[in-house]
Amino acid sequence: MDGQRAAQHPAGLRELKKRRTRGALLRAALDLFTTRGYDETTVDEITEAVDVSQRTFFRYFAGKEEAAFTIQDMVETRFLAELRQRPSEETPFEAMHHAVLAAWNSISEAIESLVPVELHLRVYRMIESTPSLLAAHLRRATELEEQVARVIAEREGLDVESDPRPRVAVAAFSGVMRVAGRLWGQGRETGLDGLRELTESYLDELVPALAGDWSAPREPSTGVREDL
Repeated sequence: MDGQRAAQHPAGLRELKKRRTRGALLRAALDLFTTRGYDETTVDEITEAVDVSQRTFFRYFAGKEEAAFTIQDMVETRFLAELRQRPSEETPFEAMHHAVLAAWNSISEAIESLVPVELHLRVYRMIESTPSLLAAHLRRATELEEQVARVIAEREGLDVESDPRPRVAVAAFSGVMRVAGRLWGQGRETGLDGLRELTESYLDELVPALAGDWSAPREPSTGVREDL
């Protein structure tokens, strides 16, 4: 039925073909990255696997790195969108906690429609073990943390440059996410549902520390312990 409807609408058929081509290139790239090695794989090998031109590859991806992080981009974009629409009465940690779970709930099906979960797991392990990709991963994580901190500061009516709490809270939150992801990548949990449950259980450990009310007046920090 979808094909029949698309055939009746040329613009819809073109979009369908574009999605299929992009999906085929993505799967081919990720499969080659995880079997041959990221640095050893060339764009020509990716395009040969799909039987398209190099020009077609660059129509969908700026380069190999963008292809390698496509799934992560999807998750991060959805997380930021969910965070921006969390109710204002939620504390910063509650907002981040609920946003990440909502993002996983809404995007897991989209991920599985693009690549098998087993391939997604292999890509995660590859990123962690490939120096060039790990460096890019850490750079991207730092950039995301800054975006999230600014969203949190805006929600709370704070100046992110003078109040350290948004960045501190986001750093702690991101640390938990990295730990959960690393454990999942080591194979203790092999499905997206397992990753979600593992992430949630680790995030629960931060509730006592970060679920407080930031609207309460702050006591100035003197940097001197009273028990000394």
